[in-house]
Amino acid sequence: MKKLFLLLLVIASAALINSAEAKPIFTGADYSGVYACKGSNNKVGDYEVQATLKLNRSSSQGRFGVYDFSTETENSLVYRGQAIANGYKLALTFNLSDGHTAEFSTGIADVKRISSTRWAYTNHYYEPDGSGGDYGTEYCVMKKPVKAAKKAKSVAVKKAVVKEESVLNTSMVYA
Repeated sequence: MKKLFLLLLVIASAALINSAEAKPIFTGADYSGVYACKGSNNKVGDYEVQATLKLNRSSSQGRFGVYDFSTETENSLVYRGQAIANGYKLALTFNLSDGHTAEFSTGIADVKRISSTRWAYTNHYYEPDGSGGDYGTEYCVMKKPVKAAKKAKSVAVKKAVVKEESVLNTSMVYA
Protein backbone atom coordinates (compact mmCIF):
# COMPACT_ATOMS: atom_id res chain seq x y z
CA MET A 1 0.00 0.00 0.00
CA LYS A 2 2.83 2.39 0.83
CA LYS A 3 4.52 1.64 -2.51
CA LEU A 4 1.31 2.39 -4.38
CA PHE A 5 0.86 5.66 -2.47
CA LEU A 6 4.48 6.71 -3.21
CA LEU A 7 4.06 5.85 -6.89
CA LEU A 8 0.88 7.95 -7.14
CA LEU A 9 2.62 10.80 -5.29
CA VAL A 10 5.55 10.74 -7.75
CA ILE A 11 3.22 10.70 -10.77
CA ALA A 12 1.13 13.57 -9.39
CA SER A 13 4.27 15.62 -8.62
CA ALA A 14 5.63 15.08 -12.13
CA ALA A 15 2.32 16.21 -13.63
CA LEU A 16 2.31 19.36 -11.47
CA ILE A 17 5.90 20.21 -12.42
CA ASN A 18 5.15 19.86 -16.14
CA SER A 19 2.00 21.99 -15.93
CA ALA A 20 3.81 24.70 -13.94
CA GLU A 21 6.55 25.00 -16.59
CA ALA A 22 4.21 25.21 -19.59
CA LYS A 23 3.48 28.83 -20.47
CA PRO A 24 0.40 29.81 -22.45
CA ILE A 25 0.91 30.30 -26.18
CA PHE A 26 0.76 33.82 -27.59
CA THR A 27 -2.82 34.70 -28.52
CA GLY A 28 -2.53 38.46 -29.00
CA ALA A 29 -2.40 40.44 -32.23
CA ASP A 30 0.98 40.52 -33.99
CA TYR A 31 1.99 44.14 -34.64
CA SER A 32 5.25 43.19 -36.41
CA GLY A 33 6.11 45.41 -39.33
CA VAL A 34 7.74 48.60 -40.55
CA TYR A 35 5.93 51.84 -39.72
CA ALA A 36 6.21 55.33 -41.21
CA CYS A 37 5.92 57.82 -38.34
CA LYS A 38 5.24 61.55 -38.25
CA GLY A 39 5.68 63.26 -34.93
CA SER A 40 6.04 66.49 -33.07
CA ASN A 41 8.41 67.09 -30.16
CA ASN A 42 8.36 70.12 -27.82
CA LYS A 43 12.09 70.81 -28.50
CA VAL A 44 12.71 69.41 -32.01
CA GLY A 45 9.41 70.31 -33.66
CA ASP A 46 7.97 68.21 -36.48
CA TYR A 47 9.90 65.15 -37.64
CA GLU A 48 9.60 61.84 -39.50
CA VAL A 49 11.10 58.47 -38.53
CA GLN A 50 10.73 54.83 -39.45
CA ALA A 51 9.89 52.37 -36.66
CA THR A 52 10.18 48.58 -36.79
CA LEU A 53 8.47 46.10 -34.48
CA LYS A 54 9.44 42.42 -34.55
CA LEU A 55 7.57 39.93 -32.35
CA ASN A 56 9.77 37.95 -29.97
CA ARG A 57 7.58 34.84 -30.05
CA SER A 58 9.57 32.89 -27.44
CA SER A 59 9.01 35.63 -24.83
CA SER A 60 5.41 36.40 -25.77
CA GLN A 61 2.61 34.59 -23.98
CA GLY A 62 -1.14 34.80 -23.67
CA ARG A 63 -2.28 38.34 -24.57
CA PHE A 64 1.17 39.83 -23.94
CA GLY A 65 3.33 40.38 -27.02
CA VAL A 66 7.03 41.19 -26.55
CA TYR A 67 8.80 43.01 -29.39
CA ASP A 68 12.24 44.08 -30.49
CA PHE A 69 11.78 47.73 -31.40
CA SER A 70 13.94 50.10 -33.41
CA THR A 71 13.57 53.62 -34.74
CA GLU A 72 15.55 55.03 -37.66
CA THR A 73 15.80 58.80 -38.06
CA GLU A 74 15.93 60.84 -41.27
CA ASN A 75 19.75 60.94 -40.97
CA SER A 76 19.99 57.12 -40.58
CA LEU A 77 20.59 57.00 -36.80
CA VAL A 78 19.09 53.80 -35.39
CA TYR A 79 17.87 53.55 -31.81
CA ARG A 80 17.07 50.09 -30.44
CA GLY A 81 14.73 49.11 -27.65
CA GLN A 82 11.82 46.96 -26.58
CA ALA A 83 8.05 47.08 -26.61
CA ILE A 84 5.34 45.08 -24.90
CA ALA A 85 1.71 44.89 -25.95
CA ASN A 86 -1.37 44.05 -23.94
CA GLY A 87 -4.37 44.09 -26.23
CA TYR A 88 -4.43 47.43 -28.07
CA LYS A 89 -1.95 49.14 -25.71
CA LEU A 90 1.76 49.19 -26.48
CA ALA A 91 4.54 50.34 -24.13
CA LEU A 92 7.78 51.35 -25.89
CA THR A 93 11.26 52.19 -24.65
CA PHE A 94 14.62 52.69 -26.32
CA ASN A 95 18.05 54.09 -25.62
CA LEU A 96 19.02 57.44 -27.17
CA SER A 97 22.76 56.81 -27.05
CA ASP A 98 25.41 58.66 -29.02
CA GLY A 99 28.31 56.64 -27.60
CA HIS A 100 29.16 59.18 -24.89
CA THR A 101 25.85 59.66 -23.10
CA ALA A 102 22.73 57.56 -22.76
CA GLU A 103 19.21 58.86 -22.42
CA PHE A 104 15.99 56.93 -22.69
CA SER A 105 12.65 57.40 -24.37
CA THR A 106 9.54 55.85 -22.85
CA GLY A 107 6.16 55.88 -24.52
CA ILE A 108 2.69 54.45 -24.41
CA ALA A 109 0.69 53.91 -27.57
CA ASP A 110 -2.85 53.10 -28.60
CA VAL A 111 -2.96 50.65 -31.52
CA LYS A 112 -5.74 50.50 -34.13
CA ARG A 113 -6.33 48.19 -37.08
CA ILE A 114 -6.45 50.18 -40.34
CA SER A 115 -6.96 47.23 -42.73
CA SER A 116 -7.11 43.45 -42.57
CA THR A 117 -3.29 43.25 -42.50
CA ARG A 118 -2.09 46.65 -41.25
CA TRP A 119 -1.98 48.58 -37.99
CA ALA A 120 -1.36 52.15 -36.84
CA TYR A 121 -0.50 53.56 -33.43
CA THR A 122 -0.33 56.91 -31.67
CA ASN A 123 2.62 57.08 -29.28
CA HIS A 124 2.88 59.61 -26.44
CA TYR A 125 6.44 59.70 -25.10
CA TYR A 126 8.79 61.33 -22.62
CA GLU A 127 12.59 61.65 -22.85
CA PRO A 128 14.33 62.78 -19.66
CA ASP A 129 17.49 64.91 -19.79
CA GLY A 130 19.41 67.27 -17.54
CA SER A 131 17.07 70.18 -18.25
CA GLY A 132 13.66 68.68 -17.53
CA GLY A 133 13.31 66.45 -20.57
CA ASP A 134 11.13 66.66 -23.60
CA TYR A 135 7.93 65.04 -24.77
CA GLY A 136 6.01 64.45 -27.92
CA THR A 137 3.48 62.49 -29.89
CA GLU A 138 3.87 60.52 -33.07
CA TYR A 139 1.44 58.76 -35.38
CA CYS A 140 2.82 55.64 -37.04
CA VAL A 141 1.24 53.71 -39.92
CA MET A 142 2.38 50.22 -40.94
CA LYS A 143 3.79 50.30 -44.44
CA LYS A 144 2.29 48.01 -47.06
CA PRO A 145 4.33 44.85 -47.60
CA VAL A 146 6.95 45.28 -50.31
CA LYS A 147 6.70 41.66 -51.51
CA ALA A 148 3.14 42.14 -52.73
CA ALA A 149 4.14 45.20 -54.78
CA LYS A 150 7.06 43.38 -56.41
CA LYS A 151 4.87 40.39 -57.21
CA ALA A 152 2.20 42.59 -58.77
CA LYS A 153 4.84 44.38 -60.83
CA SER A 154 6.30 41.10 -62.12
CA VAL A 155 2.80 39.86 -63.06
CA ALA A 156 2.20 43.12 -64.96
CA VAL A 157 5.54 42.73 -66.76
CA LYS A 158 4.72 39.12 -67.70
CA LYS A 159 1.30 40.18 -69.05
CA ALA A 160 2.95 42.93 -71.10
CA VAL A 161 5.47 40.44 -72.54
CA VAL A 162 2.72 37.96 -73.44
CA LYS A 163 0.68 40.75 -75.06
CA GLU A 164 3.74 41.94 -77.00
CA GLU A 165 4.46 38.38 -78.21
CA SER A 166 0.82 38.05 -79.27
CA VAL A 167 1.05 41.29 -81.27
CA LEU A 168 4.30 40.13 -82.89
CA ASN A 169 2.83 36.75 -83.81
CA THR A 170 -0.27 38.41 -85.28
CA SER A 171 1.80 40.83 -87.33
CA MET A 172 3.94 37.94 -88.68
CA VAL A 173 0.79 36.17 -89.89
CA TYR A 174 -0.26 39.24 -91.90
CA ALA A 175 3.20 39.91 -93.28
